[in-house]
Amino acid sequence: MPAITADIIAAAEALLGVAYTDDERRLMQGNLAPQIELALRRRTVSLPHTIGPATKFDPRLPEFAAPRPGAFDWSPAETELPASDEDIAFAPIAQQSGWIRSRQLSAQRLTHIYLDRIARHDPALRCFAQVTAGSALHRACELDEHLSRGTWLGPLHGIPYGMKDIIDTQGVETAWGAEPYRNRVPGEDAFVTKALHQAGAIMLGKTSVGALAYGDLWYGGRTRNPWNLEEGASGSSAGSAAATAAGLVGFAIGTETLGSIVSPATRCGAVGLRPTYGRVSRTGAMPLCWSLDKIGPICRAAEDTALVLHAINCPDPADPFQIPTPFAYARGTDIAGLRLGYFPADFVDEDATALDRNALEAAKTLGLELVELTRPDLPYDSLMGILFAEAAAAFEELTLSNQDDLLTWQDEDSWPNQFRKARFLSAVDHIQLDRLRRLVMQNMAQQFRHADVIIGPSLAGPMLVITNFTGHPSLCLPTTLFQAATRDPVSLSRNTATPDPAAPQFEVPHSICLYGGLYDETTLLAVGRALERQLAFSRRPELK
Repeated sequence: MPAITADIIAAAEALLGVAYTDDERRLMQGNLAPQIELALRRRTVSLPHTIGPATKFDPRLPEFAAPRPGAFDWSPAETELPASDEDIAFAPIAQQSGWIRSRQLSAQRLTHIYLDRIARHDPALRCFAQVTAGSALHRACELDEHLSRGTWLGPLHGIPYGMKDIIDTQGVETAWGAEPYRNRVPGEDAFVTKALHQAGAIMLGKTSVGALAYGDLWYGGRTRNPWNLEEGASGSSAGSAAATAAGLVGFAIGTETLGSIVSPATRCGAVGLRPTYGRVSRTGAMPLCWSLDKIGPICRAAEDTALVLHAINCPDPADPFQIPTPFAYARGTDIAGLRLGYFPADFVDEDATALDRNALEAAKTLGLELVELTRPDLPYDSLMGILFAEAAAAFEELTLSNQDDLLTWQDEDSWPNQFRKARFLSAVDHIQLDRLRRLVMQNMAQQFRHADVIIGPSLAGPMLVITNFTGHPSLCLPTTLFQAATRDPVSLSRNTATPDPAAPQFEVPHSICLYGGLYDETTLLAVGRALERQLAFSRRPELK
C-alpha cells in the first residue's frame, strides 16, 4: 500500500465534500493505513448473495397499528367466453378465472393462446429471456385434470404468467439480465415461484429485466414498449410490463427498488402494484437493496393485482426481512367516507402535466373527501445514497473483479459507474441518511393520519422516492393515451404531454399513482378499483 500523504488526503476531501486543515491532515497520516487495512481484510471474505445485512429495515414506527383487513371475499366473474382468442388473451384474470372454473375455457387452450402470441410478438418486444412452453403445457394439462376431478386451486387456477428474471426458477436459467450471470441455473424455486405454483398459476417463462434490475437493456437487447417499438419499455420490470400490456400473459411478477414497477407500468399502460415493504417474501430473488426491494404483480386490472397478491402473501420463515401481515380483498368494499389526500405542489411540479391534473379531477368524482396535504422541504433525493451503497455492496464482487466491464450498458448512469462511485460514499453520511429516512417515515405517518389514500403523479414530485424509502404501497393505474415522440431509454425518463411537433408521434399511455397506508393494500385497492372504473382505460396496443 502506498504511503498516505497530506496531498492524498486533500484530494480525497474533494470527493467526500469535506475540508480539513494541514494540521488535521498530518494527524491522520499515521493512522489511516490501519483503517484501510481493516477494510482490505474484510474484502478477503466472500459474502454470498443469500447473506443480507444484520441490520434490518422496518417501516413500522413504534406507534404503528396494523390494519385489520377482514376476510378474502371473491368469486370468479360469470361472463360468456368471447369468440376471439385476442379478446380472451386481454381479458382480466377475474374473467379468465370464471371461464376456467365454469369449464368454458381450459388451461391448455389459454396457455396455447399465450404461447402463440409470444411466438408472434416477442421477437419485436424482446420481453422474454426464456420461454418454458413444454413445462407450461404439461402444467396446464395437470390443472385441467384437477378441475375435472372437482379440485379448484383458487383465482389463479390455470392462469399463465411471466416471472421476472431475477426470481429463481428451478432448472430454468435466471440470469438477472446481466452478462456475468449467463447460464446461472437455480437449483430451487424462489418462495414466490412456489406460492404461485401452489395457487395454480402456470409459468410461461422468464420475463426480461434490465441488467441487475436497472433500465430495460439486457443481454438480449432492449425490451420494447408495445405502443411504440422504437422506444424501450422502461425498467427494470420491462419484460413483465411489456408482456402484460401486449396480452402475452395473464399477469406478470415484477420487483421494485425505486420505480421498477411504476415506471414500466406507466410506459406500457399496465396496472402495477408495489406492495408494502416486507409483505412479500424475497427468498430466491436477486438482492439489489435489502432495505428497499419489493416484489409485486403487474396486471391489466386493479382487481387482478389483489388476486395475485393474495396468492403470494404467505409467511416465509426463511426470509429474515419479511414482515408477515394478513391481506384481504372484497370486490364490494365501500369507499364512502374515505379521505383522499394529495399534495397540490406535486400537480404543478415541472414534470407534472395536464394529464395528471385530469386524473385528479376524475378522482374528485368518486365521492371521497379531498384533503390537501403539505410536507416539509427536505432533501428527499439525498436518500438515493442508501440505494447506491446497498447496490454497490450487493455487487461488490463485480466491481473488484472488473467483471462489471462485461455489462452492455456503460455510461455515467449505468450500474458499473454507480457501483464505482459508491466506493467514495461516506459511512458517516450513510448513517445520517438513515436518520433522515426515519424523519421522512415520521412525516409520512403524519400524512396518513389525515388521509386514507394519497394520489399523485407517477413520475413527478418526490413521492416515488419518499414512498419507496418509507415502504408504503403504491398502485399505478393507466389513465389515458397521449401523443409523444420516442422517449429517452433511461428507466425513469419522464413522460411529456408537450411533444416535439417535428418528431414522429406515437399514441402512448399515461398513468397516475395511488399510495396507501402501511400494510393497507385493502383500502388502496378499493379506491384504485373505483378510480379505474371512472377512468375507463380499455385500449390495447396494436401489434402486427
